[in-house]
Amino acid sequence: MTEAVGKEQVLSTLIVDDEPLAVERMQVICSRLDCLRIVGTAGDGAAALRMIDALRPELVLLDMTMPEADGLSVARRIAEVVPDAAERPAVVFVTAHDSFAVEAFDLDAVDYVLKPVAQDRLERAIARAVARRGSGPAQDGERKQAWISEFWVPHRSELLRVGADEVHRIDAERDYVRLHVPGGSHLLLETITSLEQRLDPDKFIRVHRSTILRRDTITGLRHDGLGVWSAELGEKEPVRIGRTFLKSVKAMAGR
Repeated sequence: MTEAVGKEQVLSTLIVDDEPLAVERMQVICSRLDCLRIVGTAGDGAAALRMIDALRPELVLLDMTMPEADGLSVARRIAEVVPDAAERPAVVFVTAHDSFAVEAFDLDAVDYVLKPVAQDRLERAIARAVARRGSGPAQDGERKQAWISEFWVPHRSELLRVGADEVHRIDAERDYVRLHVPGGSHLLLETITSLEQRLDPDKFIRVHRSTILRRDTITGLRHDGLGVWSAELGEKEPVRIGRTFLKSVKAMAGR
């Protein structure tokens, strides 16, 4: 058992997979983890949504490829089934395919675990789900205290402290993020979407589905034509602004 998941933090869990052997294997792995309590299984997307509505699990281990409603469709519908964000389950995609990771993390998935599932890999995913639930939604008056001020990143056989103010750029790399600091970079096991929620928006801004910039590194905004904009970073290479994020980036400049 990893230290990140304590026995006192037990997540009610729903397993969703259309392959009975895959469900059985996942049940066996989950039975070894004190931090999980299996409340049910579902063999398709429609059944999964009904069970989520009825059981309100805290975690859903969700297969990606299923008949009729696939995992991505189920993840999109969960917000409709559980409108209260505080009660919405964390989603960990469990799949044999590595080609849907970007879409999964755009839907704010906690993690993306490839089959065959190894117990230690699933434990890391669960630790992330526990950490997210533990942080909880902060009230407006508490938000200033909620923003992350430092990162502890693995380096060889130790952990290094990296202050948030040292980070000038964050790039998504599958289920990791790369923290760029003066003189180098560090990999951290976290999705860019979940990290964005913990960063002070007065200091950081997301400019692309895969990029967050520290605001004070942006020296200008450049229109490249045909509705395409870039963030200029002084002597560094400009970063293209994604259309989804263009409005908020322009608002930073009072436009």
